[in-house]
Amino acid sequence: MSNSLAYLLVFHGSTDPRSAIAAQRLAVLFSERIVNCDRLPLKQKSLDALLRGESPAIATQALKPLVEVGALESGVVPLDQQIVRLGQHLEAISGSAGQRVIKLVPLFLLAGVHVAEDIPEMVALAQAKLGDAVQIEVMAHLGAVPRLRRVLTERMSPIAAEAWVLLAHGSRRVGANQQVEALADHLGAIAAYWSTPPSLETQLKALIQAGFRKIGVLPYFLFPGGITDAIAQQLETFSQQFPGIQLHQAALLNATPEIADLIVDQVTAV
Repeated sequence: MSNSLAYLLVFHGSTDPRSAIAAQRLAVLFSERIVNCDRLPLKQKSLDALLRGESPAIATQALKPLVEVGALESGVVPLDQQIVRLGQHLEAISGSAGQRVIKLVPLFLLAGVHVAEDIPEMVALAQAKLGDAVQIEVMAHLGAVPRLRRVLTERMSPIAAEAWVLLAHGSRRVGANQQVEALADHLGAIAAYWSTPPSLETQLKALIQAGFRKIGVLPYFLFPGGITDAIAQQLETFSQQFPGIQLHQAALLNATPEIADLIVDQVTAV
């Protein structure tokens, strides 16, 4: 019996190859974990295959999830076509199986325009093309997973800072940045944004004026790219301007086992 469930991890997309490489690495980590997850019916499918007398190789194949990566922007083809292609592949390998489902996981930290408008639009186009043959389920975006807070706290723990800045990309969509403000409060930090005010420079100067001399900056970005490079350069420039201030940048979330575990939580939540 072939799988009738597929996963599509959708990231923003970038001309910087590091982003795509990291997304693919995260998909590998996720695949390794989801195949051993007791909360999915895959293990039962493998057992059923063995009970039917099928070879161990066929039974093992029943355990292998279909996991792909999709890009919202900068992809070779639009996202809706990526979804359709995955759906058609799922339909082909599942034979006469019952319901076929694609679980789409938005690898986005903010509920901005991409999550609230762009991805649903692409999903609607793809669903119309696939019809009833394949159902598309959109999971909560990565930033909505509660356990992400613990991962961020772990990124902060090696750094002895007196004050913290949580630096996110920011969104111009009304209300989208409120979750960043709430997250910053939870972490004991103040929020700054790359694309909207208040900026990193503004918040750093405010902390310095308040008397802090050891400041940590937690980049709220998933993968490395041009923006994270620019952040590092800005912090270096700022350190030269204020030599008496110790600035420490925490590690990115990136393609790590902890993030892969969060995605498992997303797709297996009841």
